[in-house]
Amino acid sequence: MGNFDETNITGPFGEGGEGLKNGSLPAGGFPDTDIFRRFFCYNGAFRPTFSPAMQLTAIGLNHQTAPLSIREQLAFAAAELPDAVNSLLDSGAAREAVILSTCNRTELYCVGAPERIIDWLVAYQGLDAAEVRPYLYTYGCSDTIRHAFRVACGLDSMVLGEPQILGQIKDAVQVAQEQNTAGTWLNALFQKTFSVAKEIRSGTAVGEHSVSMAAASVKMAEQIFPSVSKLNVLFIGAGEMIELVATYFAAENPRLMTVANRTLPRAQELCGKLGINAEPCLLSDLPDILHRYDVVISSTASPLPIVGKGMVERVLKQRNNMPVFMLDLAVPRDIEAEIGGLDDIYLYTVDDMADVVQSGKEARQRAAAEAEVMVEQKVAEFLEWQKSRENVPLIRALREEGERARRYVLENAMRQLAKGTSPEEVLERLSVQLTNKLLHSPTHTLSSAGSRDNELVDAVAQIYHLNHPGQK
Repeated sequence: MGNFDETNITGPFGEGGEGLKNGSLPAGGFPDTDIFRRFFCYNGAFRPTFSPAMQLTAIGLNHQTAPLSIREQLAFAAAELPDAVNSLLDSGAAREAVILSTCNRTELYCVGAPERIIDWLVAYQGLDAAEVRPYLYTYGCSDTIRHAFRVACGLDSMVLGEPQILGQIKDAVQVAQEQNTAGTWLNALFQKTFSVAKEIRSGTAVGEHSVSMAAASVKMAEQIFPSVSKLNVLFIGAGEMIELVATYFAAENPRLMTVANRTLPRAQELCGKLGINAEPCLLSDLPDILHRYDVVISSTASPLPIVGKGMVERVLKQRNNMPVFMLDLAVPRDIEAEIGGLDDIYLYTVDDMADVVQSGKEARQRAAAEAEVMVEQKVAEFLEWQKSRENVPLIRALREEGERARRYVLENAMRQLAKGTSPEEVLERLSVQLTNKLLHSPTHTLSSAGSRDNELVDAVAQIYHLNHPGQK
């Protein structure tokens, strides 16, 4: 019979995300299952899928661990995500990967080697590892599951309970699925994540009374100007975030709204949704029109700033130093940070919105405590389910070995019948051969068992419902 490799029998959902090492079990492992594998040594039929170095992990940083100046360096534009997830797998650092990148977080959910994933991340973004590492968090198996659940429920968001993050996770998973970088483990994780998020959001008040970033944008502008209805508002970009923000501003009926975008059709489409007093234009028009606007809100996927200090200095002269409220929701930033030092410019970023979005936080925190309890329950359920799934390949291998034995003795019996041997004799031989085939491996293993291998002996007795002298 073939040898069975005990050192690599668990997937990335094993305790601590690690496989068996040197034949030892992880804490909380399954000794009965391990003995079962030793007991039935099946010609290598059971094939491990993951090496011990590969584990379920989440690596990233967010608004709590890193300032905007660091987050923007590690951000991935939506258009580059397909290339990024494929590059990560091609590097050999991971076997499965989902990359989530928003204005407040960049996170890599992987089945892989954490240190190698970090090395890939800093190399891909062209950064110095020593500069980035202090801001990164790295989660093992159970913590990754817990973190995914919490993020999807909005428990880790700047705006506690905000719903937008769930859609962003779904988009990230969709990209990974389209690129075939989300396999069995991550698909199972995120399927459960979406189910948990739905249950917690509908079963608790964690998302109620929240002030979204879009609504907060209007509140911040109202701190500078007494009435939005008398303002000209410019939106740079035409993506989901700008559409949300523009919808809130449109409700205040500003004097003029303009959407500047790289492509005109998308800007026209958004203006059509906003209704009257909305005009489309191209980004290339900005130098000529920027001076007309009291409020400028930007959120694009540009890797470089769109609004520079020199442009704004010219705008201030044209406006006779009338104030301008500028809100940069992009990561990386669309508006050069130095502009914030100019007189009469009120420049804010996503990190400056924290205080504004705290309205109703106390009520949401009470609901969040309830949600956290539910998260812990769901993590335990998912881990237990995954542990039960780890035995499926072994069960399949056992049945396949039994089927091979059955076919062998059956074919032998058919040959004997063809030679004219009596059916009674053939059946007798078949039964003896099948019994010997099925019991050879456990009998040999028991015969080789040492006097101290009591667990193995107990397992055999348990499997076959036998009594043996060592039992009480």
